Amino acid sequence: MTGRRSVAVLIFPGVELLDFAGPFEVFSAARPSTDSPVRLMDVFTVAETRDAIRCNNPVTVLPDYALADCPRADVLVVPGGMGTRSAVNRPALIEWIATQASTAEITASVCTGSFLLAKAGLLQDRPATTHWASVERLRGDFPGLDVRADARWVDAGPVISSAGVSAGIDMALYVLARLYGKDVADATARWIQYDHWR
Repeated sequence: MTGRRSVAVLIFPGVELLDFAGPFEVFSAARPSTDSPVRLMDVFTVAETRDAIRCNNPVTVLPDYALADCPRADVLVVPGGMGTRSAVNRPALIEWIATQASTAEITASVCTGSFLLAKAGLLQDRPATTHWASVERLRGDFPGLDVRADARWVDAGPVISSAGVSAGIDMALYVLARLYGKDVADATARWIQYDHWR
């Protein structure tokens, strides 16, 4: 097991709630064991500004940081939702994702967050996945991408993508297993009473 890490969870107008809240819960619950009070990860949200964000569902969330003052993160989580359809066309946001990813240990997408990673050039020459209903759109918008339609998540080294919504929880537990070992991932899954991530 290695040391404490920071996790930045991107949010934006129209973000899918569980796409970011699921991984947020997993990473914030990560501990060495079920009886340990020690948290392994510092998790925070970041958005283009500090203004309140209206999610797709709709729920309103207040981000911890804006892009301009967000600290460097070891793990970057890019969720999906209907809001990705406009977010993909905001150059400053895409550039920020690319810059953060260049120093992060892992950049992970959930659902249609993969479109933002693709726009940032992070999926070039790497396999990826997305929500089943958006597979053909991802292939059409970014010809040549190796899109895995039936994968729950795809580990492409520094970039990990997952399918829709609840798959983000599975992916986050997989990230824990990769960073801290299977025992930590199992303990975290037990803590949040989530039994089917494998």
